[in-house]
Amino acid sequence: MKTNFFKLTEPTQTLVEVFNRWENNPDLIPLTRPNQDKIALERRDTMTLDDLKQRLEHHHTYLIYLDDQLVGEMNYMVDPDHLYKNEAGTAWIGITIGEPAGRGKGIGYQAIQFLEEEIKKAGLTRVELGVFEFNTQARKLYEKLGYKEIGRIENFTYWADKMWFDIRMEKYLLKDV
Repeated sequence: MKTNFFKLTEPTQTLVEVFNRWENNPDLIPLTRPNQDKIALERRDTMTLDDLKQRLEHHHTYLIYLDDQLVGEMNYMVDPDHLYKNEAGTAWIGITIGEPAGRGKGIGYQAIQFLEEEIKKAGLTRVELGVFEFNTQARKLYEKLGYKEIGRIENFTYWADKMWFDIRMEKYLLKDV
């Protein structure tokens, strides 16, 4: 099995359909977006091709393939408003392994390492992310990759009949010598 990553430059309707399937998957929604209550958790959104094109104006997006199957996507934004620590030159990252075939195979680990290299090539040295308190698998992955907790935002997302923290983590990337 081989994992490959490709920068998304030309979005297609087929890709929009895949993203919509992932973003509306009841198993993934609690992991990928904050929800203020049960109504928000049950909300379903439909992205259009124009929406995806607009997203690419602010997100550097990469597709994740396992062999020839698209299994996920990852992205980063530079200096978004929602940073916990407002430090210029920060990449905010997100990753979704949308297909069950891509989970539990170390793809997330490889994907984050690849994304960090792309971020370094862009001249950025700091990465920040948020991970919901109940997502212990992702938190362990980030810790294994050297991310450190820098803060918690209380009552950030609703899941399993209660509110949870958003744990903010950071990592400084070393420049290649």
